[in-house]
Amino acid sequence: MQNAVKSMLYEVTVTPKPGLVDPQSSGPHPDMDAFNFIDSALSLEFYFNSSFIAGWRFEEDDYQTLFNQIRELGIAAEKTMFSATNGINTHKGAVFSLGVVVAASAVNLSGETFDTRKALECVKLMLQGLVEKDFKGVRSKELSELTAGERQYLLYGETGIRGEAEQGYPTVIEHALPFLMQSKGTTDQRLLDTLMTIVASSNDSNLIKRAGNNKIVEWAHQQAQEFLDLGGSLTRSGMAKLLELNQTFYDRNLSLGGSADLLIVTIFFGLMQGTL
Repeated sequence: MQNAVKSMLYEVTVTPKPGLVDPQSSGPHPDMDAFNFIDSALSLEFYFNSSFIAGWRFEEDDYQTLFNQIRELGIAAEKTMFSATNGINTHKGAVFSLGVVVAASAVNLSGETFDTRKALECVKLMLQGLVEKDFKGVRSKELSELTAGERQYLLYGETGIRGEAEQGYPTVIEHALPFLMQSKGTTDQRLLDTLMTIVASSNDSNLIKRAGNNKIVEWAHQQAQEFLDLGGSLTRSGMAKLLELNQTFYDRNLSLGGSADLLIVTIFFGLMQGTL
């Protein structure tokens, strides 16, 4: 599935991205560079093709059966990714999200017109009850046994990418994609501004993890909105704000990995519907 791989390559190429790896900098990820992400993206092509085929052949009414197929494929895909990057986690979040949306897109692919909303309705059917299932029994675990996602769920009620996905990616369909469709400038400028639209309207679990609390989310929302209010990447003042944020995220060791994953999903749908 070329658009899935392309969306990951587009994302890492966008620069400068606060809290993320881009061609100019590793940001707060000293163990990574853009080449790791390129290697990772290309290694996952077979996985996305398999996810597409699973969706294309799906003829049942139980959409969670399809999700179970994709999840099994995703487990193998993660191993492929780690092999390609020598153990570096470049695209674990994208493996989950893109695998699901690629399969859902294949289920709903007919004729020349692609309908993003229909694909995301399929995602909802595939992931119904995901948060409840994945976090079942989490309250009985020892604190030391909790994953970062489980800890955020217990402490703040944050459901992370699971909650976003189960709801059909509302950040993408309600904020990021509409913004991308009406955005102007170069591809880099359009995607930079779309990324910051995502930051302004989502609770990034990677950001919370790095900061150690969820109070950081309100600050990130304010900073991203200030950038957008200044005119975004199309203005000098907007770019000055972005470069300031880039340094702040580096100095504070903050990551926007969750926002990057949502940008990848947005790019995928933008490619599918001809917005990019």
